Amino acid sequence: MAASNSSKLFRVGRSILGGLCNNSIGSIRSSSEMVQVDFLSQQQRTFIQMRTSLKVVDNSGAKKVMCIQALKGRKGARLGDKVVVSVKEAHSGGKVKKGEVHYGVVVRAAMQRGRCDGSEVKFDDNAVVLINKQGEPIGTRVFGPVPHELRKKKHLKILSLAEHIV
Repeated sequence: MAASNSSKLFRVGRSILGGLCNNSIGSIRSSSEMVQVDFLSQQQRTFIQMRTSLKVVDNSGAKKVMCIQALKGRKGARLGDKVVVSVKEAHSGGKVKKGEVHYGVVVRAAMQRGRCDGSEVKFDDNAVVLINKQGEPIGTRVFGPVPHELRKKKHLKILSLAEHIV
């Protein structure tokens, strides 16, 4: 009888351990699924590419524009790159009208960019400053923060008009 009791205990103990192992595998699966969900949420921030809606942060008269083409790179535009944009919303009485096509410089991008010192810069929105064919800004003021990476891209006039350089 003692042998049969010990075998029952062994079976019960084994089933408990089996349950623990199954639960731990389930928790590993759920944590890997959570890692995949986190990874997918990080992938939402991408390059500025065709049909990306952008905010205009100067006083040229445009409110929102849509990217038609990124002029550099196959994937898309990043901070300081030039893009061709179409005006989607505009203030009445501004220099720029709805439906016009202009050039723009990306001054804020939601995609993070690494700096030489190891830090990374990332903004909450995608924003541009409209420029003419010669590369001069159409507006006379630039609102909000502007990264100092524009200095490397030779957009010094935009930096001089900006109220805050990050």
